[in-house]
Amino acid sequence: MSKREKPATTAIEALDRSPSHLLHRALQLALDLYADEAGPGAPTQRQYAVLSAVAAREGLTQTDLVRATGIDRSTLADLVARMISKGLLERERSRDDARANTVRLSDEGRTALADARPRVIAADARILGCLAKGRRESFLTALADLARAGEKAMAKADKAAVKAEGAKAGKPPKPPKPPKASKSKKAEAAAPGEKVHGDKAKKGAKGKKKAKKAAKTLEAAA
Repeated sequence: MSKREKPATTAIEALDRSPSHLLHRALQLALDLYADEAGPGAPTQRQYAVLSAVAAREGLTQTDLVRATGIDRSTLADLVARMISKGLLERERSRDDARANTVRLSDEGRTALADARPRVIAADARILGCLAKGRRESFLTALADLARAGEKAMAKADKAAVKAEGAKAGKPPKPPKPPKASKSKKAEAAAPGEKVHGDKAKKGAKGKKKAKKAAKTLEAAA
């Protein structure tokens, strides 16, 4: 093996021990098997997750769906909007919170979920079939542990965001800055009355000089 081939080999070995890389490849396999079993026109894997979550508990808010599915908030918002436009979901105002919207399955959504369920079960069976029987249970346990860790991280981030918003809302507004004063005004503000006293002192000195000059003139005249 040449020296040039060594770094490439080392990089491949590192990828083979990288959890993020291996999970990405495993996810791609799972999505491919799901698409193969579901067929064209069926709900995507994420759409199926949303349909299942809403079917389990009607009237979920977007925040509830984020927690139930693990899909990030912005992606979920776009996903729900598309599913509503396709007629799979229906949106309505929450009874508990007038500011929030909830979603429920439409008749078309229920039909799509019922049609997709056996195909999802078949896809899951094919995924587990890639592993030896003795390793399938531990594999599911490891995935569940990772999913719970993700839920905890998401809940922690949501709590921090709510705390930051509350602190921002309760913070009093900053008072407006006073206009900058000119140098002359600053001098007057720093020592009020000083200018007046100085003028008086100058006038007193001039008066003394005039008096002395007048006295000398009288002496000369005498």
